[in-house]
Amino acid sequence: MDAYVAMEDGRVVAARGRAPGRTRGELVFTTAYTGYEESLTDPSYEEQVLTFSYPLIGNYGVRTERFESERVHPTAAVAREFTDEVAEWLENEGVPALDHLDTRDLVTTVRDEGAMKCGIAVGEDVTPEDAREELANCVGMSDHVDIGDQVSVRDEVVYEADGDGPTVALLDCGVKGSIVSSLVDRGATVHRHPHDATPETVADCDPDVLFVSNGPGDPENFEATQATVREFAGEVPIAGICLGQQIVASALGGTTEKMTFGHRGVNQPVMDLESGQVVMTTQNHGYTVADPGPLDVTQINVNDDTPEGLESDELDVLTRQYHPEANPGPEDTLGFFDDVLGMAECRTPLLAD
Repeated sequence: MDAYVAMEDGRVVAARGRAPGRTRGELVFTTAYTGYEESLTDPSYEEQVLTFSYPLIGNYGVRTERFESERVHPTAAVAREFTDEVAEWLENEGVPALDHLDTRDLVTTVRDEGAMKCGIAVGEDVTPEDAREELANCVGMSDHVDIGDQVSVRDEVVYEADGDGPTVALLDCGVKGSIVSSLVDRGATVHRHPHDATPETVADCDPDVLFVSNGPGDPENFEATQATVREFAGEVPIAGICLGQQIVASALGGTTEKMTFGHRGVNQPVMDLESGQVVMTTQNHGYTVADPGPLDVTQINVNDDTPEGLESDELDVLTRQYHPEANPGPEDTLGFFDDVLGMAECRTPLLAD
Protein backbone atom coordinates (compact mmCIF):
# COMPACT_ATOMS: atom_id res chain seq x y z
CA MET A 1 0.00 0.00 0.00
CA ASP A 2 0.99 3.60 -0.52
CA ALA A 3 1.19 5.93 2.45
CA TYR A 4 1.72 9.65 2.97
CA VAL A 5 2.24 11.98 5.92
CA ALA A 6 1.33 15.62 5.25
CA MET A 7 3.01 17.80 7.86
CA GLU A 8 2.18 21.27 9.12
CA ASP A 9 5.55 22.56 7.89
CA GLY A 10 4.40 21.93 4.30
CA ARG A 11 6.20 18.68 3.59
CA VAL A 12 4.60 15.44 2.46
CA VAL A 13 6.57 12.29 3.33
CA ALA A 14 6.02 9.05 1.42
CA ALA A 15 6.10 5.70 3.20
CA ARG A 16 4.99 2.07 2.99
CA GLY A 17 1.45 1.41 4.15
CA ARG A 18 0.97 -1.37 6.71
CA ALA A 19 -2.63 -0.75 7.87
CA PRO A 20 -5.06 1.23 5.69
CA GLY A 21 -7.02 4.33 6.56
CA ARG A 22 -7.14 8.11 6.52
CA THR A 23 -6.82 10.18 9.67
CA ARG A 24 -5.18 13.18 11.29
CA GLY A 25 -3.70 14.24 14.62
CA GLU A 26 -0.83 15.89 16.43
CA LEU A 27 2.48 14.37 15.33
CA VAL A 28 4.55 13.33 18.38
CA PHE A 29 7.33 10.86 19.08
CA THR A 30 8.43 8.52 21.86
CA THR A 31 12.02 7.52 22.55
CA ALA A 32 11.00 4.24 24.24
CA TYR A 33 12.57 1.12 22.73
CA THR A 34 10.31 -1.27 24.64
CA GLY A 35 6.71 -0.95 25.76
CA TYR A 36 5.14 -0.38 22.35
CA GLU A 37 2.01 -2.28 23.42
CA GLU A 38 1.67 -0.09 26.50
CA SER A 39 2.26 3.09 24.48
CA LEU A 40 -0.26 2.23 21.79
CA THR A 41 -2.95 1.49 24.39
CA ASP A 42 -2.18 4.52 26.59
CA PRO A 43 -5.21 6.88 26.55
CA SER A 44 -2.83 9.85 26.82
CA TYR A 45 -2.10 9.41 23.09
CA GLU A 46 -5.71 10.12 22.07
CA GLU A 47 -5.89 12.36 18.95
CA GLN A 48 -2.14 12.01 18.30
CA VAL A 49 -0.06 10.31 15.62
CA LEU A 50 2.60 8.33 17.46
CA THR A 51 6.06 8.02 15.90
CA PHE A 52 8.48 5.50 17.39
CA SER A 53 12.10 6.66 17.31
CA TYR A 54 13.35 3.11 17.92
CA PRO A 55 13.66 1.55 14.45
CA LEU A 56 12.06 -1.91 14.90
CA ILE A 57 8.68 -2.14 16.61
CA GLY A 58 7.18 -5.54 17.36
CA ASN A 59 10.17 -7.76 18.00
CA TYR A 60 8.62 -9.40 21.08
CA GLY A 61 5.09 -9.82 19.78
CA VAL A 62 1.72 -8.53 20.94
CA ARG A 63 0.19 -9.72 24.22
CA THR A 64 -3.09 -8.38 25.54
CA GLU A 65 -2.01 -8.68 29.17
CA ARG A 66 0.38 -5.79 28.55
CA PHE A 67 -2.36 -3.43 27.32
CA GLU A 68 -3.10 -0.32 29.39
CA SER A 69 -6.68 0.00 28.09
CA GLU A 70 -9.13 -1.80 25.85
CA ARG A 71 -8.12 -0.18 22.56
CA VAL A 72 -5.38 1.58 20.61
CA HIS A 73 -5.55 5.34 21.21
CA PRO A 74 -3.22 7.07 18.71
CA THR A 75 -5.04 7.93 15.50
CA ALA A 76 -2.11 6.43 13.54
CA ALA A 77 1.26 4.78 14.18
CA VAL A 78 4.58 5.44 12.44
CA ALA A 79 7.86 3.48 12.63
CA ARG A 80 10.96 2.73 10.61
CA GLU A 81 9.68 -0.84 10.48
CA PHE A 82 6.73 -2.64 12.03
CA THR A 83 6.67 -6.41 12.32
CA ASP A 84 3.76 -8.14 10.58
CA GLU A 85 2.19 -9.00 13.95
CA VAL A 86 1.99 -5.37 15.06
CA ALA A 87 0.78 -4.27 11.61
CA GLU A 88 -2.00 -6.87 11.71
CA TRP A 89 -2.98 -5.78 15.22
CA LEU A 90 -3.25 -2.15 14.14
CA GLU A 91 -5.21 -3.08 11.03
CA ASN A 92 -7.66 -5.10 13.13
CA GLU A 93 -8.01 -2.08 15.41
CA GLY A 94 -8.76 0.16 12.43
CA VAL A 95 -5.68 2.29 13.10
CA PRO A 96 -3.61 3.35 10.06
CA ALA A 97 0.06 2.35 10.22
CA LEU A 98 3.01 3.17 8.00
CA ASP A 99 6.73 2.43 7.94
CA HIS A 100 9.81 2.44 5.66
CA LEU A 101 10.38 6.17 6.12
CA ASP A 102 13.13 8.11 7.87
CA THR A 103 11.75 8.42 11.40
CA ARG A 104 14.99 10.14 12.43
CA ASP A 105 13.99 13.04 10.21
CA LEU A 106 10.46 13.16 11.69
CA VAL A 107 11.81 13.12 15.24
CA THR A 108 14.39 15.86 14.68
CA THR A 109 11.77 17.97 12.91
CA VAL A 110 9.42 17.72 15.89
CA ARG A 111 12.30 18.45 18.28
CA ASP A 112 13.26 21.56 16.28
CA GLU A 113 9.82 22.87 15.31
CA GLY A 114 7.55 21.33 17.95
CA ALA A 115 4.70 18.85 17.88
CA MET A 116 2.62 19.68 14.81
CA LYS A 117 -0.59 18.84 13.03
CA CYS A 118 -0.40 16.18 10.34
CA GLY A 119 -2.62 14.26 7.94
CA ILE A 120 -2.29 10.54 7.19
CA ALA A 121 -3.44 8.61 4.13
CA VAL A 122 -2.72 4.88 3.71
CA GLY A 123 -4.20 2.61 1.04
CA GLU A 124 -3.95 1.16 -2.47
CA ASP A 125 -4.95 4.35 -4.29
CA VAL A 126 -4.16 7.19 -1.88
CA THR A 127 -2.36 10.31 -3.02
CA PRO A 128 -0.42 13.09 -1.31
CA GLU A 129 -3.51 15.27 -1.76
CA ASP A 130 -5.50 12.84 0.41
CA ALA A 131 -3.04 13.40 3.24
CA ARG A 132 -3.20 17.17 2.71
CA GLU A 133 -7.00 17.05 2.98
CA GLU A 134 -6.70 15.29 6.33
CA LEU A 135 -4.19 17.91 7.49
CA ALA A 136 -6.57 20.69 6.50
CA ASN A 137 -9.19 19.23 8.87
CA CYS A 138 -6.80 18.69 11.79
CA VAL A 139 -7.30 20.80 14.92
CA GLY A 140 -4.83 21.58 17.69
CA MET A 141 -4.79 19.58 20.92
CA SER A 142 -6.13 22.46 22.99
CA ASP A 143 -9.15 22.65 20.66
CA HIS A 144 -10.23 19.11 21.61
CA VAL A 145 -12.38 20.49 24.41
CA ASP A 146 -14.32 17.24 24.95
CA ILE A 147 -11.38 14.86 24.79
CA GLY A 148 -12.06 13.65 28.33
CA ASP A 149 -15.35 12.14 27.14
CA GLN A 150 -13.44 10.05 24.59
CA VAL A 151 -11.29 8.27 27.16
CA SER A 152 -13.18 8.31 30.47
CA VAL A 153 -15.67 5.82 31.86
CA ARG A 154 -19.24 7.08 31.77
CA ASP A 155 -20.38 5.32 34.94
CA GLU A 156 -18.64 4.54 38.21
CA VAL A 157 -16.58 1.32 38.29
CA VAL A 158 -15.43 -0.17 41.60
CA TYR A 159 -12.28 -2.29 42.00
CA GLU A 160 -12.40 -4.15 45.30
CA ALA A 161 -9.23 -4.99 47.21
CA ASP A 162 -8.77 -7.72 49.80
CA GLY A 163 -8.97 -6.51 53.39
CA ASP A 164 -10.04 -3.23 54.93
CA GLY A 165 -7.80 -0.78 53.14
CA PRO A 166 -8.33 2.87 52.18
CA THR A 167 -10.90 4.04 49.64
CA VAL A 168 -9.61 5.96 46.62
CA ALA A 169 -11.91 8.09 44.47
CA LEU A 170 -10.18 8.17 41.08
CA LEU A 171 -11.23 10.81 38.55
CA ASP A 172 -10.71 9.06 35.22
CA CYS A 173 -9.30 11.51 32.68
CA GLY A 174 -7.87 8.63 30.63
CA VAL A 175 -6.39 6.39 33.31
CA LYS A 176 -3.93 3.62 32.53
CA GLY A 177 -4.82 0.19 33.86
CA SER A 178 -1.53 -0.09 35.71
CA ILE A 179 -2.41 2.92 37.89
CA VAL A 180 -5.57 1.20 39.07
CA SER A 181 -3.74 -2.08 39.70
CA SER A 182 -0.93 -0.28 41.55
CA LEU A 183 -3.50 1.04 44.03
CA VAL A 184 -5.54 -2.16 44.32
CA ASP A 185 -2.40 -4.29 44.80
CA ARG A 186 -1.61 -2.14 47.85
CA GLY A 187 -4.97 -2.84 49.43
CA ALA A 188 -6.98 0.16 48.23
CA THR A 189 -10.55 -0.08 46.97
CA VAL A 190 -10.74 2.17 43.91
CA HIS A 191 -13.92 3.95 42.83
CA ARG A 192 -13.26 4.97 39.23
CA HIS A 193 -15.43 7.98 38.42
CA PRO A 194 -15.96 9.84 35.13
CA HIS A 195 -13.71 12.85 34.76
CA ASP A 196 -16.71 15.15 35.13
CA ALA A 197 -18.25 13.45 38.17
CA THR A 198 -19.82 15.93 40.57
CA PRO A 199 -18.33 16.48 44.03
CA GLU A 200 -21.54 15.06 45.51
CA THR A 201 -21.14 11.81 43.56
CA VAL A 202 -17.53 11.49 44.62
CA ALA A 203 -18.39 12.19 48.26
CA ASP A 204 -20.86 9.29 48.26
CA CYS A 205 -17.98 6.80 48.43
CA ASP A 206 -16.41 8.67 51.38
CA PRO A 207 -12.93 8.64 49.88
CA ASP A 208 -9.74 8.59 51.90
CA VAL A 209 -7.86 9.99 48.88
CA LEU A 210 -8.96 11.85 45.76
CA PHE A 211 -6.77 10.73 42.83
CA VAL A 212 -6.66 12.55 39.46
CA SER A 213 -5.41 10.33 36.65
CA ASN A 214 -3.29 10.80 33.58
CA GLY A 215 -4.96 11.53 30.27
CA PRO A 216 -4.75 13.38 26.96
CA GLY A 217 -5.09 17.00 25.98
CA ASP A 218 -5.05 20.41 27.60
CA PRO A 219 -5.63 20.42 31.38
CA GLU A 220 -7.57 23.68 31.07
CA ASN A 221 -10.32 21.80 29.21
CA PHE A 222 -11.01 19.62 32.28
CA GLU A 223 -13.05 22.28 34.06
CA ALA A 224 -15.36 19.87 35.90
CA THR A 225 -12.39 17.88 37.19
CA GLN A 226 -10.78 21.05 38.45
CA ALA A 227 -14.00 22.05 40.20
CA THR A 228 -14.08 18.72 42.06
CA VAL A 229 -10.46 19.14 43.13
CA ARG A 230 -11.23 22.59 44.53
CA GLU A 231 -14.24 21.21 46.40
CA PHE A 232 -12.14 18.59 48.21
CA ALA A 233 -8.96 20.64 48.69
CA GLY A 234 -8.07 20.82 52.36
CA GLU A 235 -10.72 18.23 53.25
CA VAL A 236 -9.37 15.05 51.62
CA PRO A 237 -5.80 14.19 50.56
CA ILE A 238 -5.34 14.79 46.82
CA ALA A 239 -2.94 12.98 44.49
CA GLY A 240 -2.35 13.09 40.75
CA ILE A 241 -0.21 11.69 37.95
CA CYS A 242 0.75 13.42 34.67
CA LEU A 243 -2.34 15.32 33.45
CA GLY A 244 -3.53 14.89 37.02
CA GLN A 245 -0.66 17.01 38.33
CA GLN A 246 -1.50 19.76 35.83
CA ILE A 247 -5.21 19.68 36.71
CA VAL A 248 -4.52 19.83 40.46
CA ALA A 249 -2.09 22.73 40.10
CA SER A 250 -4.47 24.68 37.87
CA ALA A 251 -7.45 24.00 40.13
CA LEU A 252 -5.60 25.38 43.15
CA GLY A 253 -4.49 28.63 41.54
CA GLY A 254 -1.51 27.67 39.37
CA THR A 255 -1.13 27.80 35.60
CA THR A 256 -0.17 25.39 32.84
CA GLU A 257 1.31 25.74 29.36
CA LYS A 258 1.90 23.70 26.23
CA MET A 259 5.41 22.39 25.73
CA THR A 260 7.31 22.51 22.45
CA PHE A 261 7.41 18.76 21.89
CA GLY A 262 6.68 17.32 25.32
CA HIS A 263 8.22 14.44 27.23
CA ARG A 264 7.52 10.97 25.83
CA GLY A 265 9.80 8.06 26.61
CA VAL A 266 11.24 5.88 29.36
CA ASN A 267 14.48 7.73 30.06
CA GLN A 268 13.50 11.13 31.47
CA PRO A 269 15.82 12.06 34.39
CA VAL A 270 14.11 13.56 37.44
CA MET A 271 15.88 15.13 40.43
CA ASP A 272 14.44 15.26 43.93
CA LEU A 273 15.33 18.72 45.23
CA GLU A 274 15.63 17.68 48.89
CA SER A 275 17.82 14.60 48.48
CA GLY A 276 19.54 15.45 45.20
CA GLN A 277 18.80 11.92 43.97
CA VAL A 278 18.16 11.47 40.25
CA VAL A 279 15.90 8.70 38.98
CA MET A 280 14.89 7.65 35.47
CA THR A 281 11.20 7.92 34.68
CA THR A 282 8.60 7.13 32.04
CA GLN A 283 6.65 10.13 30.75
CA ASN A 284 3.99 10.99 28.19
CA HIS A 285 2.75 14.57 28.19
CA GLY A 286 2.64 17.68 26.04
CA TYR A 287 1.63 20.19 28.72
CA THR A 288 3.33 21.17 31.96
CA VAL A 289 2.84 23.26 35.08
CA ALA A 290 4.12 26.80 34.51
CA ASP A 291 3.22 28.22 37.95
CA PRO A 292 2.48 25.77 40.80
CA GLY A 293 0.39 28.30 42.74
CA PRO A 294 0.24 27.32 46.43
CA LEU A 295 2.08 24.02 45.84
CA ASP A 296 5.77 23.46 46.40
CA VAL A 297 7.95 22.11 43.57
CA THR A 298 9.81 19.14 45.05
CA GLN A 299 11.16 17.46 41.91
CA ILE A 300 12.31 18.80 38.53
CA ASN A 301 13.26 17.43 35.13
CA VAL A 302 17.04 17.50 34.79
CA ASN A 303 16.85 18.36 31.08
CA ASP A 304 14.61 21.43 31.22
CA ASP A 305 13.80 22.18 34.90
CA THR A 306 10.04 21.65 34.43
CA PRO A 307 8.16 20.58 37.59
CA GLU A 308 8.01 16.81 38.09
CA GLY A 309 6.69 16.72 41.65
CA LEU A 310 4.37 19.03 43.59
CA GLU A 311 3.43 18.83 47.26
CA SER A 312 1.65 20.76 50.00
CA ASP A 313 1.57 19.72 53.64
CA GLU A 314 -1.13 22.28 54.38
CA LEU A 315 -3.47 21.08 51.63
CA ASP A 316 -2.34 17.43 51.79
CA VAL A 317 -1.42 17.28 48.09
CA LEU A 318 1.08 14.96 46.40
CA THR A 319 1.48 14.81 42.60
CA ARG A 320 3.93 13.54 39.99
CA GLN A 321 4.32 14.52 36.34
CA TYR A 322 5.90 11.19 35.39
CA HIS A 323 4.40 7.68 35.61
CA PRO A 324 5.66 5.80 38.69
CA GLU A 325 3.63 2.73 37.67
CA ALA A 326 5.17 2.55 34.19
CA ASN A 327 5.29 -0.78 32.43
CA PRO A 328 7.67 -2.25 31.39
CA GLY A 329 9.64 0.14 33.58
CA PRO A 330 11.63 1.73 35.11
CA GLU A 331 10.29 1.04 38.60
CA ASP A 332 12.48 3.45 40.59
CA THR A 333 9.50 5.51 41.82
CA LEU A 334 6.82 2.92 42.62
CA GLY A 335 6.96 4.05 46.26
CA PHE A 336 4.81 7.01 45.23
CA PHE A 337 1.71 4.82 45.63
CA ASP A 338 2.72 3.87 49.17
CA ASP A 339 3.10 7.58 49.95
CA VAL A 340 -0.31 8.36 48.45
CA LEU A 341 -2.08 5.70 50.48
CA GLY A 342 -0.13 6.79 53.55
CA MET A 343 -1.89 10.17 53.32
CA ALA A 344 -5.18 8.40 54.05
CA GLU A 345 -4.20 7.33 57.57
CA CYS A 346 -5.00 10.57 59.44
CA ARG A 347 -7.97 11.98 57.55
CA THR A 348 -11.44 12.52 59.02
CA PRO A 349 -14.23 10.73 57.11
CA LEU A 350 -16.47 13.04 55.09
CA LEU A 351 -19.55 11.17 56.28
CA ALA A 352 -18.62 11.25 59.97
CA ASP A 353 -21.63 13.44 60.74
